[in-house]
Amino acid sequence: MTDDKCIFCKIANGEIPSATVYEDDMFRVILDLGPATRGHALILPKNHFADVCALDEKTAAKVLTIGAKVGAAMKEGLGCAGFNLVQNNGEAAGQTVMHFHMHVIPRYEGGPNIVSWTPGAVSGDDLTELAEKIKGSFRKQE
Repeated sequence: MTDDKCIFCKIANGEIPSATVYEDDMFRVILDLGPATRGHALILPKNHFADVCALDEKTAAKVLTIGAKVGAAMKEGLGCAGFNLVQNNGEAAGQTVMHFHMHVIPRYEGGPNIVSWTPGAVSGDDLTELAEKIKGSFRKQE
C-alpha cells in the first residue's frame, strides 16, 4: 500500500526520477540529494510504512540484507573504508520524511565525524530502573 501524498512512495515507485543504485520488487535504493558523505544512499520500501514500528516482518527482514549488499557494493565501487546503517524514528530522532527509510552512509578514512556521540555515565540503580520500565512495556504489547 502506498500513500499518494508521500514523496518517498513516489520516488520508490518510479513516479519521481532518482539516481537508483538498486531495485527489486519491494525496495528502491537511491542516492541521497543531501548526502552526509559521497555516495550516501537511502533504502526505500515501495510500500508505505511511517517508521520501523510499522514495518511488516517480511519488509523488516529484508531491509538489513539490502543494507549489507549496498554497503558491500560501496566498499567495492567507491573504495570507502566502512559504512553506517542509520535509521531514524520520529521527529525527535531526526526523521524528516515520515516514510520508513534506512541511510547507508559510506565512511572514508579521514572523513567527517558523523553518527557518533560522547558516551555518558549511568549508575547500576538507573540501569535496573530503566530495564524494568522497558521490560514492562514489552509485557503491555503482548
